Amino acid sequence: MTQQTVPQPDSGEDFSRRFRNALGMFATGITVVTTRTSAGEPIGLTVNSFNSVSLEPPLVVWSLSNSLPSRELFEGCEYYAINVLAEGQAELSQRFAGRMGEKFAGLEIDEGPAGVPLLKGCCARFICRNTVRHAGGDHIVFISEVIGFDRDERAPLVYFGGNYRRLAP
Repeated sequence: MTQQTVPQPDSGEDFSRRFRNALGMFATGITVVTTRTSAGEPIGLTVNSFNSVSLEPPLVVWSLSNSLPSRELFEGCEYYAINVLAEGQAELSQRFAGRMGEKFAGLEIDEGPAGVPLLKGCCARFICRNTVRHAGGDHIVFISEVIGFDRDERAPLVYFGGNYRRLAP
């Protein structure tokens, strides 16, 4: 194992890159958070900053960059879904990670409350009420009340060290 002395925090591009690389050593699942705009258009984005918070009441957390144009749309919606992607859904992860294009083109979706788009073929889907938001540096942190969910026995899509990975059997 390569180990280095933990340096003091600094600033600049080198620090940001090293920090990001260190964070990449934590394996995460991949989710796509989806909702509808006030005009009824489906929107979604790929998020790996998702985690559980509480069982009672059922709460989850995720965060969104302040620089994304969809930030205000997610802040203002009443409901959204957190779709936990399955192993074979890397293409969906890439599709929703992009900033442009018709992300929902050609997709068959289910609908939750207020028409929230639910992606098919996922490991789990959480329907959430948009309840609490906090500023968190260059992100906004959403703490969400889970009002419904489902799950399927599928292997999850995993992200580690800048690449998609598979769980070992």
